[in-house]
Parts: sequence; C-alpha cells; structure tokens
Amino acid sequence: AQGSIFDVADLERVEVLRGPQGTLYGRNALAGAVNLVVKKPSGELGGSAELSYGNFNAWKGKAILDLPSFGIFSVKLSGQIQKRDGFIKLTDNPHPVEGFLASTPLKGRTNDLDSKSGMIQVRAEPSDTVTIDYTFDYSKFNQRPDYAQLWNATDFPFVPLSLYASKKRQSSASIDGSPLYERSRSYGHALTAAVEVGDVTIKSITSYRNLKWNDRLDLDGSPLDVAYTGRDTKFHSFSQELQATGTAWDDRVNFVVGAFYYKEKAETKGPQRFFGVYGPGSDSVYQSDYGSHTEAWALYAQTDIKLADPLKLTLGARYTEEKKDISRFLAVGTTGSPLDIYADVRYGDVPDAKYHNFSPAVTLSYEADRNVNFYARWARGFKSGGFNGETGTFGAEPGCPTGLVELCNPYRPEKVDSYEIGAKTRLFGGKVIFNVAAFWDEHKDIQLSVFTASNAASSVVRNAAKARIRGIEVETVIRPVDALTINGSFAYLDAKYKSFIEAVAGVDTDVSENRAFPHTPHYTASLGADLRVAEGDWGKLNVNGDLSYVSKYYTYPYALVPEYVGQQDAHNTRSKGRTIVNLRANVSEIPLGNIKGEFSLWVRNLTKENNPSNFIDFGAGFGGLTVAYFPDPRTYGATLG
Repeated sequence: AQGSIFDVADLERVEVLRGPQGTLYGRNALAGAVNLVVKKPSGELGGSAELSYGNFNAWKGKAILDLPSFGIFSVKLSGQIQKRDGFIKLTDNPHPVEGFLASTPLKGRTNDLDSKSGMIQVRAEPSDTVTIDYTFDYSKFNQRPDYAQLWNATDFPFVPLSLYASKKRQSSASIDGSPLYERSRSYGHALTAAVEVGDVTIKSITSYRNLKWNDRLDLDGSPLDVAYTGRDTKFHSFSQELQATGTAWDDRVNFVVGAFYYKEKAETKGPQRFFGVYGPGSDSVYQSDYGSHTEAWALYAQTDIKLADPLKLTLGARYTEEKKDISRFLAVGTTGSPLDIYADVRYGDVPDAKYHNFSPAVTLSYEADRNVNFYARWARGFKSGGFNGETGTFGAEPGCPTGLVELCNPYRPEKVDSYEIGAKTRLFGGKVIFNVAAFWDEHKDIQLSVFTASNAASSVVRNAAKARIRGIEVETVIRPVDALTINGSFAYLDAKYKSFIEAVAGVDTDVSENRAFPHTPHYTASLGADLRVAEGDWGKLNVNGDLSYVSKYYTYPYALVPEYVGQQDAHNTRSKGRTIVNLRANVSEIPLGNIKGEFSLWVRNLTKENNPSNFIDFGAGFGGLTVAYFPDPRTYGATLG
C-alpha cells in the first residue's frame, strides 16, 4: 500500500467508479476503483508553475513544461517538491521522577513532510493510426511518521505508562530517543502502444513498478521504551495487458476484450523491540520477516448493446487465476546473545495458495431522454485470498510442520454480489445535476484484519463468513446563476454481519451480533460552493469552500460487549467521526503579458477538528495500551502561480 499512491503534478481528471469493477479492473476492485488520469503531452510549447507557503513552515513548488513537438515525438516534464515542519513538537520527559527508566527523549518535531516527485512523458505518433506513450514517474519521501498519541494504558511495574496518556489532542510529546523515520522511494515505467485497424483499436499496455520502504516507529507514544517496530520492504511488480476495443453493427455495439498477466515479489524485514530496557525479556529484540510471490493472469470482455434507442444492455465478465507463496522468519533474543528462532519457513515449505474466479456483471440502462438515465446493475466482485505474512499464531496441526497454523490455512478470497439501482439526471436546462443510487451487497468470506500484538506486532486475518452491506447515495450540483455553483452529497450506510464464527472459550461460536463492523459510518455528507465575486480586465475573484462530514465508526471488528476479562472492546477504538471545513479565495487569469497569473489564500480544517481518525489497540498483553492518530490540524497559506 505504501507505494500505491504517488504525487502527480499534472492531473487531467479523477474518475471514481463505485461498486465492484472486476470486469475491467480485475481482482481486488471489490468496492470500486479510482483512476488518476494524467494529461498527455500536447506537442505545443507551454507550461505552468506555482509556489505555496503556509504555517508550520510549509512550502510546495510545482512545475509543468510541455515542449514543442519534434518529428514524431512530443515530451512533457512535470514535478513537485514539498516540505513542512512537523505538527508535533518533541519535548523532554515531563515525568522524570516516576518515569526514571525512560531513555533520552528524541528532539525536534515529528509528523513532518519532505517529498519529491517527477514524471517524464513521451508520445510518439509515427502515423495517423499508431500512438506510443511512455511514462516514467519517480517519488521519494524522507520524513518522520505520524505521532502515535498514547490514548489509553495501564501501568507495569516501574513503567507508569498512564502518566503519558491523554484523550485530548496533543501538539507536543515526549518519545524515546530511538531513530524515528519513514523513507520511501518508488518509481515506475509504463509503455502503451495503440494501433487502429478499421473500427478496432489494439493496445499493448506494459508496466513495471519498484518500491523501497523503510520505517522505524515508536508505537507507545511515550519516552518509555515499550514498543518500537520497523519495516524494511523491497517490492517490484510487472504487468502486461493486450486489449482490443471497437464498434460493430453500425455503432450499435461497443466492445472491449483483453488478456492480462501480473507478477510481483515483496520482501519485508521487521526488526522490533518490546520492553527494551526492563520488564520481561530485558533488552529483547524481535526479528519478524516475511516475503511473498504472486502470479496472476486473466481474460476479460465487456460489451454495450443498444437494444433500442433508449435501452442499452452492458454485459461483462472476467476470469482470473492466480497463485501465491510465502516465506516467514520469526526470532526472539536479547542483546549480546544468539536469537531463538521460532519460525524459519522458506518458499515452497508450505503449498502455494491457488485461486480462480469468474466475475460477471450486467447493467440495463434506460435513457428516457438525453438528460435522464435510469439503470439497474448486478456485479460480482472478488478480493484475493492469501497468506498472513506477519503471522505469529502457533499451534499443532497434522500436515503443518511449520507450527504456524495460519500459513497452512491461508485466508479465503472475499466475494460479493452487488445489486444497484439508480438514476442520473440533468435538469432545468443543465442548471441542476441530480444523481441517486441504492445498493445492496451480499459478502461472503469477508476479510478482517485484527491486530493482536502477540508474538511480534502482528495481526491475524479472519474470514467472517457472511455480511450484508446496503445503502443509498445522493449527489447534486446546482448552478442557479453563472457565478455560483453548489455541490452536495449524502450517503447512508448499513452494514451487518450475517455470520461470524470465532472461538469463544475454545468453542466455535457465531458472534455476529456482538462484533463491530469496522470503518462503516452510518452517515457521510459533503457540501461545497464556488462564488465568482468579481470579474474585470484584472482577472476573476472566486471564493469557494467545502465541508465534509463522517459520523462515528468503529476501527476494529472487536466485541461490542466483552465476553471475557481482557478481551479487546470495540468501543475503546471507536472514532467519534469528523467534520472538516476548507476555504479558499482565488484571483485567477491576471494578465501578465503573454502569461496569466493566479493568487490564492487558503485554510484547511478551519474548525480544528480534533477527533481521532484511527487507532491501534495492543490488547491485554500490553495492559490495554492504545494509541490514536488524528487528522491534520488547521493549516493555512498562500499560493502564487
């Protein structure tokens, strides 16, 4: 996940596709897909540049240069640099007497930002029917991570953790002096060649990505050396796709067919330390490493058929096969002594996990007129199964020589049947856009990750049998006059387990009525407005703002009512939700000779939303230690472009 999102300086648009999108986007597009579409080289000289500065000494520079075409080639260069001081000031130990075992605290700040990214795009057009696009992107981060604020804790002997706990957002903190950082470097190559043959376009899409990620995290939010973890990850992937798109039967049929191949390798080394200078296992060191290979291929097709002028049928399907393997190394020791190896599983020691899936989709749409479209859709989604690489669950099981029972029992794929009906409309001469959609999803073998903090900072991945998720979404854009645009959305979500089998007191029990459904707020809403205040030869002045609201939600599938002493309580890690307000004033199209200038003043999180957005609950083994993570505080600044 660390390398999946990279900075893009020159986006053309963002496409949000809701519901299962497996037909065209493949495995794991269970809930939808987001496409970041980059502007292609134009072949004409042009470009833009902007510089922003804000509080916390934040600054950002961005530049785009489109070069004039030469021969069959067009080239565009783009990139940006961002830097910001940390939101959290690091201080001395506020309890030096009670916390006398604390190490020398770290100095400076954390939650800072330091990133660089760039992109090179080359387009070749050797003929009217052939286009070749090559893209290289590069991103690099070197910063300190988000502060894990100690939210809840009980004390160990000589370890007064509770002194450092607070349920009020902190702007300063004291954490132990171990190195603290997040560093990543990712890059990718993409080559797309398209050839038009009559009414058909044939494409070859080739992609390679490479990632290095290194971090060291203080997970107890105090100057006491209780929980310190790290990851050193190397990852690369390759994909090749062949695709044909076209029309037939006097444009009454549009189609796409394709074949897809994917291969990846990932390796993570995880040095960890718990109770580093006191308590059980003095100077204890954990080494928690894991790696995996994945290989997959697929065939897919989708077609739009105009049954009649207002009626269109869309049929799609994708067939996927994949296999995965795993390696796992887990060792514990103390400083100056050999490691005690608990697990050393090499590639091939356990059977490969193999999966195959057929995911169809059917959409029937009725275009009452060019401004009103009704539709009904059914689609099947598929989220791959696999191995829990960081497992620390030991047990005796016939045919499982490793002792790590999760590796002999990989978690199953998650599948969903999604039913959706809706309408998309444009009313009052285009002044109002109003869309509504209702959906009902039936999930099978839903995958849940549960953090256990046992046998290294690990999680278990469970298949919670069956779940039902349903909801309704409404969105609108209103333009009553040319100078004013208003947009809004509202969504209601209702999620419920239909079956959730878990061992309680050694007996498999259906606990579906007593488990929280994570990250499913009942209500979300947004509201935005853009007003053109004035316009003249000097340019245009616009003021705009947006508000987003998320109601309360749970962050872990824990018990709503604990069934035994020490069981993790879902209410301990429930977010109260959040409301974020952003404002911006912008003067654009300022005439500066042959170029145009722009100046903006902006503020984000105007109301200083201070509710946590996520948690880590370490459970009874760590005395109920829980840390919280917060959205960014209020930031403000100016941009000149």
